[in-house]
Amino acid sequence: MRLVQVFVPEGELDLVLETADAAGVDYAVSAETSHDEFEALVSIPVPPAGVEPLVAEFREAGLADASYTVVTAAETVVSDRTDDLYGRFTGTRISREELQAQAVDLAPAASTYYVLLIVSTIIATAGLLLDSAATIIGAMVVAPLMGPALAASVGVVVDDDDLAQRGVILQVVGLLAAVATAAILGWLLRGSVLLPPGFDITTVPQIQERITPNVLALFLALGSGIAGVISLIRDVGSVLVGVAIAVALIPPAATAGLGIAWGHPEVVVTAGTLVLINLLSINLTALLLLWFSGYRPQKIGSIDRVYGRLRARVAVIVVVIAVLSLVLGGVTYGTYQTAAVEHDVQTELAAMSDDPEFGDLEFQEVSVQYELIDVYTGGQPAVTVLVERPPGETESPNFADIVRERLESATGTQLEVATELVDTQRSG
Repeated sequence: MRLVQVFVPEGELDLVLETADAAGVDYAVSAETSHDEFEALVSIPVPPAGVEPLVAEFREAGLADASYTVVTAAETVVSDRTDDLYGRFTGTRISREELQAQAVDLAPAASTYYVLLIVSTIIATAGLLLDSAATIIGAMVVAPLMGPALAASVGVVVDDDDLAQRGVILQVVGLLAAVATAAILGWLLRGSVLLPPGFDITTVPQIQERITPNVLALFLALGSGIAGVISLIRDVGSVLVGVAIAVALIPPAATAGLGIAWGHPEVVVTAGTLVLINLLSINLTALLLLWFSGYRPQKIGSIDRVYGRLRARVAVIVVVIAVLSLVLGGVTYGTYQTAAVEHDVQTELAAMSDDPEFGDLEFQEVSVQYELIDVYTGGQPAVTVLVERPPGETESPNFADIVRERLESATGTQLEVATELVDTQRSG
């Protein structure tokens, strides 16, 4: 329930009361004596869906712009009359005015925004280097990047150019600041006593997760954007925390910064693609859902112009997402290929251990070195195989070639195979 309070200018009380009567809502009138410019304060309880039509009726009736209309959330209303109000005003979304006010709050003052952004990036960077999922989740909750994305979309839909521009600037500068912060922190930590000698960021599982995104990441981003917008227009603020965790904007941005610090361009490209996909998906879903939810500019004459701007923005975002999705598709294919080679090697070695042709030999995979970049640069997978044999047994001179040929036949690709023979004493 909402409480709409109208500060009525001198001489306009009858207009306000007639409009409220025509809308079929209850109201209470209080005399206003603190300022000469207002003669009364009219308080009107209405459901959230009733705020926008009521405010629109006041505006159409000619209520002076010098008046104040304040909308507050009523925690509890005890009355049998509320059922009639909810029956008269159906719907679940908040008013355009409330939406715009919340969007302004989602794009906070620059000092607050950048402090939270830098702090969350430092936390995320530390969590990535420590391989700590809990720390990374904490950074996601603190991160403020999602708010400006929603604010920018609201600004476009309701024709608030200042809000839209502010949202876009905060997104772009914020993303660059996050990457730069992680790069500087990574550069300071690299080679220090806080990290082991020869530390390779690409071997950390939490970082690997963000440099091998697949096409499913696009669906996660779109779904998170939808959840974020619904939580905004239905005033379910607590959901935004879960959405912030799901869409995970800061960790991939921090990963891209670490890629710069460690000189890994492939890390920058893949992690950067992931964060851009996430951010653009939020903007895309926000623009579309806000428009299809019925939000429009206050001035009817601005609707066509805003619709044209919205179509242009959506088209640009869709094209950029499509281009970035090619990277996701490439990563998905490359990851599948590397996993397939390792799986085929393991399966074939198990089959060779059971094959009577090899007697009592036991084949074990020691390692398969085949990275994502090797798929596209033509690098051959390097496989190390450990072969256990009974003491005193010897193998033919071309045994290593036989192992390599079996593995190449199973994987369908040329391999570099190192075969190590180990004599074992088996208890029997």
